Amino acid sequence: MGKVAVAVIVSLWVISLSILVNHIVPEPYMDEIFHIPQAQQYCIGNFRSWDPMITTPPGLCCISYCSACYVSCMFEKELLVKCSGKLGALAVVIRQTNIVWMLFVACTGVINITLVRPRDNVEVNDIDTAIRKSNQSTSNDDLKSGSNLRQRKFSNSPGADKHSMPSASLVSTNHSSGLLDEVKVIFLALWHMKWELLVSFSPFLMVFVAFLAFIRWNGSVVLGAKEAHTVSPHFAQIMYFGLVSALAVAPLHCSKGQVVDLFQSFWKRRPISFFQVFVAVIAGFFSVHSFSIAHPYLIADNRHYPFYLWRKVINAHWLMKYLLVPLYVYSWFSIFQTLGKVQRKIWVLAFFLATAAVLVPAPLIEFRYYTIPFYFIILHSHINDYQSWLLMGLLYLAINVFTITIFLFRPFHWDHEPGIQRFIW
Repeated sequence: MGKVAVAVIVSLWVISLSILVNHIVPEPYMDEIFHIPQAQQYCIGNFRSWDPMITTPPGLCCISYCSACYVSCMFEKELLVKCSGKLGALAVVIRQTNIVWMLFVACTGVINITLVRPRDNVEVNDIDTAIRKSNQSTSNDDLKSGSNLRQRKFSNSPGADKHSMPSASLVSTNHSSGLLDEVKVIFLALWHMKWELLVSFSPFLMVFVAFLAFIRWNGSVVLGAKEAHTVSPHFAQIMYFGLVSALAVAPLHCSKGQVVDLFQSFWKRRPISFFQVFVAVIAGFFSVHSFSIAHPYLIADNRHYPFYLWRKVINAHWLMKYLLVPLYVYSWFSIFQTLGKVQRKIWVLAFFLATAAVLVPAPLIEFRYYTIPFYFIILHSHINDYQSWLLMGLLYLAINVFTITIFLFRPFHWDHEPGIQRFIW
């Protein structure tokens, strides 16, 4: 009943807000002036038309077109197959950065198969040896957690495949195993299951190959406006994301209890934990000093939040970007700890690498780039505190109501460009 109530409330909110926005802002705004005419060209079947200012592939337009074909031609099998083919061929990459998250999903599948999924096998000597060697230098507590890696049951069935994995989980569900343990077990499992995994994950491989072919044909990650979206080493971007994500889940990461819990975990694992913090801080200072990019769109466009954050916070004083580094580092370590409570260390590492692969090459600071990794953080944080959910809900509601109010009722003009300008995310 609760889910139905939430669905009804969200539907009423979205529908009423859409009606209000379309009533007050009936004309295309910002990038809509490029995308709407492009979608109209595709709707009439003109696939040779392309606006060079659009950076993303036409996947969504093709999906809409093929959906229309499906509805209007349900009984014409030949045309239906033709439309489905267009859908599969042209909508392979709806947005370029999605290929990274597709690969991340594939990696999580490999992690689950190699570390969790029960398999039948009698050849586990290599894995036994790797785990024993990895645990020889650990403490008694680590040995106890490492013993969980060796838990399995053998299958004596005559049909057991000698190249499959042990039947019990190689890594315990309490995620206490070390990162190197997990990496070694995964690589050994990949070798034993290489052909099965290759077949299972071949669709992901095909999409990845198609993406590489797209880059080679296009000469860039984006389709249009290539000069403004060149790949750049924007390492400060990953720092910004950590702080924004921590503040967006402030009841979880910015509480006194979380600060104390994080410090206690560092103290238990000293001195290696303090060395990790030291390295992270040095990397943070180096990133904001040498790889902090002020994109022309960021400096010139006052219709977005990042413009004011850059001008009023990050660039308010030359020292400010350095003073924020400890907050960036704390945010990421807090995120790591929260995710580490419910996910394996190799999963957390894969998530960080995927996030970096998406954000670091992007020269422009935009919150929409943060959406997918932030969703992963929320979905895998397992927040069970209703008070935290309530506080976060009120925070999101206040920010969105403020943004929509400014967008609808506080338009402004630019001297160098005709038309009405509106503030938006």
